[in-house]
Amino acid sequence: MALSRRRRQSGQDAPWYDDAAGRLVRPYTISNGRTRPTAHFDLMTMVMATGRRPASCQGPDYAQVLALCGGPVSVAEIAAHIRLPAVVTKVLLADLVDCGALTARAPAAVSAGPASPTDRALLEAVLNGLRKRL
Repeated sequence: MALSRRRRQSGQDAPWYDDAAGRLVRPYTISNGRTRPTAHFDLMTMVMATGRRPASCQGPDYAQVLALCGGPVSVAEIAAHIRLPAVVTKVLLADLVDCGALTARAPAAVSAGPASPTDRALLEAVLNGLRKRL
């Protein structure tokens, strides 16, 4: 019988293999201990590959990010796909922007008006929609 990725019924921990074990390298080592990107990124900032492959941004994590950026994609989506915290993802993205492999575009500012982010009617509509889905 193959070893299960879940706990055994007896309560003991079974060994973890492959994806169940998670990353073998801690996130802070991927960013070389850096917690602040050199460029400002919002979670909704859109990034896209330029097609340039500079020598300074090498490694599997950079390659994985570049593979995801064939078209415009948000920072939040990239972080979710590569399964890294947003802070670490932003550091990787800033490195790629600095070396010319990515371009970044900040999200469009929302104007204050009938659909401003603090519009009570809009917030209530979102809340009602969420309640219906749950």
